[in-house]
Amino acid sequence: MTLQSFGVIGLAVMGENIALNVERNGFPIAVYNRSREKTDAFMAQRAGGRNVKAAFTLEEFVAALERPRKILVMVQAGKPVDAVIQQLKPLLDEGDIIIDGGNSWFEDTQRRTQELEPAGLRFLGMGVSGGEEGALNGPSLMPGGTQSSYEYLSPIFNKIAAQVDDGPCVTYVGPGGSGHYVKMVHNGIEYGDMQLIAEAYDLLRNAGGLSAKELHEVFAQWNTTDELNSFLIEITANIFPYVDPETKLPLVDLIVDAAGQKGTGRWTVQTALELGVSIPTITAAVNARIISSIRDERIAASKQLTGPSGKYDGSTKEFINKVRDALYCSKICSYAQGMALLSTASTTFNWNLNLSELARIWKGGCIIRAGFLNKIKKAFNENPALPNLLLAPEFKQTILDRQAAWREVIITAAKLGIPVPAFSASLDYFDSYRRDRLPQNLTQAQRDYFGAHTYLRTDKAGVFHTEWVPITEAKK
Repeated sequence: MTLQSFGVIGLAVMGENIALNVERNGFPIAVYNRSREKTDAFMAQRAGGRNVKAAFTLEEFVAALERPRKILVMVQAGKPVDAVIQQLKPLLDEGDIIIDGGNSWFEDTQRRTQELEPAGLRFLGMGVSGGEEGALNGPSLMPGGTQSSYEYLSPIFNKIAAQVDDGPCVTYVGPGGSGHYVKMVHNGIEYGDMQLIAEAYDLLRNAGGLSAKELHEVFAQWNTTDELNSFLIEITANIFPYVDPETKLPLVDLIVDAAGQKGTGRWTVQTALELGVSIPTITAAVNARIISSIRDERIAASKQLTGPSGKYDGSTKEFINKVRDALYCSKICSYAQGMALLSTASTTFNWNLNLSELARIWKGGCIIRAGFLNKIKKAFNENPALPNLLLAPEFKQTILDRQAAWREVIITAAKLGIPVPAFSASLDYFDSYRRDRLPQNLTQAQRDYFGAHTYLRTDKAGVFHTEWVPITEAKK
């Protein structure tokens, strides 16, 4: 019996698409899904005429694969992944490889690695970005685990990943849960990007008074620039001209203003807090989705709480350009925060992440793919120890040249009562990072006052504590 080269468990849309991608690139596949109906439908429709073997039990699935078996698990993160692994373990042989391609929590991936590797089974946790279209035609892949496992699988990964000018959008990320950690931070950056674009849209529409047609033209033009050319700007431009066939109104205006989330943005914020890394733009993006979700409460509050309103009273063309500059400066800060988090995680967990290479594999296939990732790749390639992207010569000069417009846009938003939490958080991050003295000297004095937490001094070495006696008491 001819055996298949690769196996996929889980035939939701992402699983189906990546299975077809693998088969199209010359690797015969076996597929299994817990629900037989899903497998039957896949075989009857999308898998028709392809080198795909369906299995209806895990035993049959494992038996259909050549050794060492290469199995990609595409099921819901959490307990479902653990359940599949536990069912697979007694059926596999030493050297077989399990790949978790879902959005798993990185500590779960590290735990699974520690459980499987001593038993002779190899395990990779692999971030897969690009959505349904990317999975089918070429995603960005972020595999983490043992390097030998990656190298064995690299001929397949290199074929199915998105292809850009400097190679396939896949690399060996690092050991343990590093692949899923990098994917999580990628998603956090994605949250920041999307919120910044939403705020630019809000300003142009409600302060600038632009129509859907004009918004389409602005975003389409921005997508031709080196700074803002990206997948997210492209699809934003494509959204505005879409007219609802029933109402003949722009469809975007009919969509409920409550954004969902699946958890990776929240995880990014949580781990940043634990590692002591400031990521205010990404945090603001997560908070914006949370407050958007209490829509009924916001509608009720809008009837009682008033604020300023109105339109921008200057040149619309100038305002558009200033919003563009504010968007780009804020975007730089968002990526700077994400890269700083990855750098700290790399040191903390001994992963030895290559930030230049991560920027490279995000150039294609993934949701945050953008032209300016070339500049990020170059910055970390020239200086792998770069402490912050804001200090890279090109990004530093960009913000210095455009910060006046950035500040004016935020002032305008405040005057008109338009919330721009991610724009504002980005500027606060920049202003905090560039200052040689912050007011936390007072914070530390307060901590010493009420809790004897001690403090350091600027004028001499040592650790100090003061008995902070109020002046009125000292005079008695």
